[in-house]
This record gives sequence, C-alpha cells and structure tokens, in this order.
Amino acid sequence: MQAQTQAQPPTPHKQIRALHDSTAITVYQAYSSTIASAAVAAQKLNASPAFRTGTRMTWIKPSWAWMLYRAGYSYKDARQERILALRMTRADFVRLLERGVLTTHAHVAGVAAGEAKVKEKTNDVKVQWDPERSVRLDKLDYRSIQIGIPAGLCERWVEEMIVSIEDVTERARELKRVLDERPEVTGEELVQMGLVPVERPFDVPEELQRALGMV
Repeated sequence: MQAQTQAQPPTPHKQIRALHDSTAITVYQAYSSTIASAAVAAQKLNASPAFRTGTRMTWIKPSWAWMLYRAGYSYKDARQERILALRMTRADFVRLLERGVLTTHAHVAGVAAGEAKVKEKTNDVKVQWDPERSVRLDKLDYRSIQIGIPAGLCERWVEEMIVSIEDVTERARELKRVLDERPEVTGEELVQMGLVPVERPFDVPEELQRALGMV
C-alpha cells in the first residue's frame, strides 16, 4: 500500500517573523548617513540632531526582506542609504504590539508604507500588514508586519527600548551583489554566507493575535 504523505500546514496569512532569541528581537529601519553614523557610534538613535522624534511616526520592520524592499537594498535614496538593525527586548516589543491599532494605507493619508512622515496626535501604535517579500524582492503570498511608533512614544522607544544598534548596510549591498552575480544561489547558501538571517515566527498570545488581525 502506498504510504500517505502528511500535508504541511499552510503558512498563516499574517505572521510576525523575525530574528529573535529568548531575550531580544531585531527590527530594522533605514536612515540617512548623518543619523546612522552618529547612532552607531553612540549606540543612541537620537545621537544626531537630524533625528527628530517630535513630528514624525517611525515605522519599524522585523522582516529583513521587507526592509530590503523598502530601501532598495539601501540604494533607493539618500534618506534610506544606511540600514540599521535595532535590537529591542522581547517584552518591550510585545508592549508596542499591545498598544497597536490596525491601519491601512488610507489611514496614513496616502504616504507609502514605512515612510516616517505622518504627524501623529495620539500615542496609538499603528500596525500595518503588507505583502512579505523574498530577498529577491518578489511578493510572497503572506503578509509581514510593520509597526508605526507615534511621535509621542518615539522618545521613550529611543531612550528605553533599544538595547543595541548595528549598521547592516554592507550586508544588504553584498546580498544584492551576490544575487546579481549568482542568480542560482540558494537561500541556504545565503544564510551560510551571513547575508540572510534565520527568521522564525514570533509567537504572541491568542488575544493579541486577534487584536492584530492575525486570526
């Protein structure tokens, strides 16, 4: 009798995938060189006067591939020419999600997702789900989370929630170079080369999943 193959469960339509361990999670954002250089040197995101917390919403992304898509591997424009990996404690990340309010592109007045130009009058954290991308920037069939930190909460996020800052711009550019020169390269090879992190589902309580529109 022919053995039956057990079907694999489908990937959830909305999923938080990230590089994380038992204490911290990595999220990404792209900045100008002025902001990024000062932030890495001082390990403070607001080390440069060019970084302003009072007027803009800041969108963070746990997905490396979505950050690459948003910033064009750091080549898109001067405001996004340096990609930073920001490590937060798991507890602080969950606290942000607990303040989350679902939004859509329409709610951010037509501004492209992830662009930190939205004036915010409340301390609501915005949660937005966008099609996930592969490292080749192809659209995938499930959605990845973006988290908008409002101006009123941004200073606290900068001062209290970020535990380390790493410039990963060269990793993004080297990844693009490899993909351009070796179209046949596999995902496993990219991981072994240190160009793609191993992102795993980040579990949150079922009640929070419902609030975030995940179930």
